[in-house]
Amino acid sequence: MVFRMSKEKLSIIVPVFNEEKTIKELLTKVLAVKLPIKKEIIVVNDGSTDKSPEIIKSLEKKNREITVLEKKNGGKGSAIRIGLQIAKGTIITIQDADLEYEPREIQKIIRPILDGNAEVVFGSRFKGKILGRQLWTHYFGNKILSLATAILFFHNISDMETCYKIFRREVIKGIKLNANGFDFEPELTAKILKKGFRILEAPISYKARTFKEGKKITIKDGLIALKTLIKYRFFD
Repeated sequence: MVFRMSKEKLSIIVPVFNEEKTIKELLTKVLAVKLPIKKEIIVVNDGSTDKSPEIIKSLEKKNREITVLEKKNGGKGSAIRIGLQIAKGTIITIQDADLEYEPREIQKIIRPILDGNAEVVFGSRFKGKILGRQLWTHYFGNKILSLATAILFFHNISDMETCYKIFRREVIKGIKLNANGFDFEPELTAKILKKGFRILEAPISYKARTFKEGKKITIKDGLIALKTLIKYRFFD
């Protein structure tokens, strides 16, 4: 994959909560991603109680690109919001720590932005390839939430709940984000669309996990996401 050289910088925010089995491999892969721009990796430890803090601190000492922030457990959204406060990149993306999303895909989702064809890109699992065993509740839940987004905001989208959301810094300028948990995804999507930005989707691969393998999102989170979409469509 060939990009134009650029003076821009990518901030990759990695929220972490009890991911000792995957975090070292994940960050190693993120560090290895080849980009035509500089990158910084902001790892936000959301009060992990396993060995995740030790692992990420060790990697921070060996790699200048990594910055580690520590906080009390407050949820994925709160971790991302803290990461956004110190991010220095002109472009920002989020990377889950569980290896469901392959870091090489960052090359794919950033390309339309660097080429000047988009200001916001979502990596769509449903336009790409889903590996592993995806729970039917999550599959249909994601479909329903994407349909709700399309109806409420008049913008066709296949994967609103995707982790891979990449955008120019100015896209979120002036936007106040409040979410602490997994409701971060619908809040960010709703506020981007209400601000008038169009979302381009790029196909990505995705390796689904079961609850036994560490999956954390439940049906309750899906209901909260739907409520969040409605809230920010009509009441914010």
